[in-house]
Amino acid sequence: MSDGKKKLSFLTVISTIICVVFVCEAAAPAAAIGNQQFFWWIFLILTFLLPYGMVVAELGTTYDGEGGIYDWVRDGLGDKWGARISYYYWVNYPLWIASLATMFPDILGMVFGVEFNLIAKIGIDLAFVWIVYLMGRSKAADSEWVLNGGAIIKVAVAVIVGALGIWYAMENGFANDMSAATFLPELTNTNALGYLSIIIFNFMGFEVICTMTDDMADPARDIPKAIIVGGLSIAVIYLFAGFGIGAAVSADSIDPDYGMIYAVQTIVGDSMIFKVICIAFLITLFANMAAWSFGVNSVARYAAEHGNMPKVFASMISDDDMPNGANLVNAIVASLVLCLQLVPIDAISNGVFWMLFGTSVVFLLLTYIPMFPAFLNLRKNDPNRERIFTFPFKGAMMKVMLAIPCIELILAIVATLIPFSVDEIGDKVPMIVIFIVLLLIGEVVRVVSAKGRETEYKGLTPELAAQRLAEESEED
Repeated sequence: MSDGKKKLSFLTVISTIICVVFVCEAAAPAAAIGNQQFFWWIFLILTFLLPYGMVVAELGTTYDGEGGIYDWVRDGLGDKWGARISYYYWVNYPLWIASLATMFPDILGMVFGVEFNLIAKIGIDLAFVWIVYLMGRSKAADSEWVLNGGAIIKVAVAVIVGALGIWYAMENGFANDMSAATFLPELTNTNALGYLSIIIFNFMGFEVICTMTDDMADPARDIPKAIIVGGLSIAVIYLFAGFGIGAAVSADSIDPDYGMIYAVQTIVGDSMIFKVICIAFLITLFANMAAWSFGVNSVARYAAEHGNMPKVFASMISDDDMPNGANLVNAIVASLVLCLQLVPIDAISNGVFWMLFGTSVVFLLLTYIPMFPAFLNLRKNDPNRERIFTFPFKGAMMKVMLAIPCIELILAIVATLIPFSVDEIGDKVPMIVIFIVLLLIGEVVRVVSAKGRETEYKGLTPELAAQRLAEESEED
């Protein structure tokens, strides 16, 4: 029976996935790998995206809770890991907001032909952060125009960039060597391997829609279909946009920060088309952060209510049930992080986008590693629960299919953080320091938050699973 609340249509669920998962600014670092990016895209679609998507589809349709990935890991592994991943999932978000904010003044400068000083840049950065904060105060079901509009603009930008790149290559020749050998992976190229984490990052976020089940008309039907349709669509869009960028700009010239923008500038110069794409690109940043805020804030609030995050994340609940306490903390932390630009160290002030974005990526990837063993535990301890969508592999094959994405996540984290050459030390040391500091803070947060709990939840045991099923049957 309908509860009278406005519900997300299936089209909006698809749009939400595209708005959350497809990240325009992440296309350039992947394109910087060169033609071998296509091998890695296809390889990771098969070995990471498919098993990850199928795990999310089963968990999201089997366990209908507001906590999403936090709920799954907490039920599978207990409070300790539930607390850890809720913190990792949350801390990636303000770092990500801050990294995107640093792009705003530079791209605005390209559009209007001005160069902002440091104080003006930080002012624009902060404006971006607090506009995102205001957007995060609305419910997902009341923000369909943001989710649908953001998805349309993102796809349009990516398709236009891809088409312009192909047109430019047909007129002027391809910027990169297009021989067959260049499409094969170069395992000795450690710099390229460092960008592989971005490809995996580009697949993250399907679980965000699982925190919106209360806003869906039929989540059991919509979630699996949306993951399949959305996942395939996003993969095609990424491949097309990456091909366009690689066709117009040589791989060694692609800037990991503004590669997509510079690719368009190379093709059409400082024309009106360039300015329109720049503005559209900036709009997609707002839509992306707003879409993620719905999932991140929901998980942080839910974890805080279970004593696994500080109580502030479950405070200031609005009349329409929005966790404004979590939203406010995001904006404050992102604002403080942006002050790193005032540090008079070149490796920090000049490379602030990649430093923040790379650290954000590491924490997001770290979030997903426990999800796979938690999935196995839930399968073992809760075998009698009805599963609308079931992971198609069983036994040893299932364990192999789950181990491969875990290994890929670990390798991607190592490749992002560890300098494999002397040239990388200056760029990666600040990132390592930030990562270690935030990791230690996370352990402090976990311990302090646990003081509000009467008992520690060890996870869903077979006995507890049977008890839950019995209680649910009685309610029905």
